[in-house]
Amino acid sequence: MLKLITWNIQGARTQAGGANLDRIIACLDRFSDFDVLCVQEVTSGFPARDGSDPGDQFQALARRLPGYTGVEGVWTDTLGPAGTRRRLGSMIFSRLPVLQCFRHSLPWPPDPEVMSMPRGALEATLQAPGGPLRVTTAHLEYFSEHQRMAQVERLRELHREAWAHAVGERPGDPGGGPFAAVPRAAPAILAGDFNMLPHSDEYLRMLASFADGTLPYRDAWQLAHPGRRHAPTVGLHADAPNAGLPFTFDYIFVSADLAGRVRQVRVDGSEEGSDHQAMLLELA
Repeated sequence: MLKLITWNIQGARTQAGGANLDRIIACLDRFSDFDVLCVQEVTSGFPARDGSDPGDQFQALARRLPGYTGVEGVWTDTLGPAGTRRRLGSMIFSRLPVLQCFRHSLPWPPDPEVMSMPRGALEATLQAPGGPLRVTTAHLEYFSEHQRMAQVERLRELHREAWAHAVGERPGDPGGGPFAAVPRAAPAILAGDFNMLPHSDEYLRMLASFADGTLPYRDAWQLAHPGRRHAPTVGLHADAPNAGLPFTFDYIFVSADLAGRVRQVRVDGSEEGSDHQAMLLELA
């Protein structure tokens, strides 16, 4: 059984507004063991909400997860005080060998009506027991529906491209240079914080079919819990910024060839630091 967790940790935010990565690891240990971890809103150089310095969380998370290969994708990289860098992005940690990874910048069309920031998707092909498996974690725009839909379209394009790479043959450098034909897997998991509601236009577009035979994405929650409303992943606790009416922004999508292997999807409703909750996928 392959276990994958996705979680927007919001810079390891605590209820008091500070940052505590040890608490994040403890919450993960309590929730479930995992083979793959996708985390969003990992920071370095940005102050926590109480003004404290959370340090370089990219390096600190890697130190706290020995036995995992960690890869990072940085979507915001700006100048901080005294020449330091302020970075915000995502990470994937894997017990399985990481064959290759890609860092995709997602579209950021101007939308002068709202605040926004650069967004991205981190893709890794893993050597799973059943063959190569493509795992992508994404974090889409919150305020701008226009930008979010453009980002959904780009994720679909990337899936179509990866599928074509996987099912077609291509020559490669037998010497193992940069032209080597490293696999880009067809079976795919796409997980993260999509900032879209179930059955919204963006959600429905994510699941839409392809005209060229590319297998579409399916919502793993619906596969594991047919006909049941998706468990909320945001605003579950009274002190959360989005508290009041809990809702769903976080998803795990799987390509249709993995649909029959989905065994369980669970949301951890107990953690009270980030206003997002961790999600677990169990895949046979």
